[in-house]
Amino acid sequence: MRKTLIIGAAAIAIAVSGCAKRTPPVAELPPATDQTGPNGEQVAPGDVELTELPAQQADMVAKAGSDTVYFGTDEYQLDTAAKATLAAQARWLLANPNVRASIEGHCDERGTREYNMALGERRANAAKEFLASQGVPDSRLLVTSWGKERPVAVGSNEEAWAQNRRAVTVLVR
Repeated sequence: MRKTLIIGAAAIAIAVSGCAKRTPPVAELPPATDQTGPNGEQVAPGDVELTELPAQQADMVAKAGSDTVYFGTDEYQLDTAAKATLAAQARWLLANPNVRASIEGHCDERGTREYNMALGERRANAAKEFLASQGVPDSRLLVTSWGKERPVAVGSNEEAWAQNRRAVTVLVR
């Protein structure tokens, strides 16, 4: 029995060490166009860090009523309340043309990570498309999915899940 275990372990070790390690191909990046960073320096697009704007965020929330819209379970369609909130956000964004927005999609804890990342992206895109339909230039809107990675409410119940199924408009520079 012990001899069989040793032989089995040796076979696994040989099989694993014999596997070729492949380096993933390097993706071709589009040509870099210079952009200005937060301190006026020239940086490549991939190097730009988004800086949140808390004062403007508070102003938008005060004028638009909220920076967050909510979704039903496994849904990414905007309901009437979400459209009203996003329309108010669009008015604020149009009145403040030097501000960009990162639309962040979130999900509740149920489902796989992959499923929730895709659903969060669909939620963020639904909000982005609505803002764009209200006249906000697409170039000012970014999309991020956090899936279930950044819950706002902790708990495994409908109340917590409902708070986590959301898209948040975060103002950035």
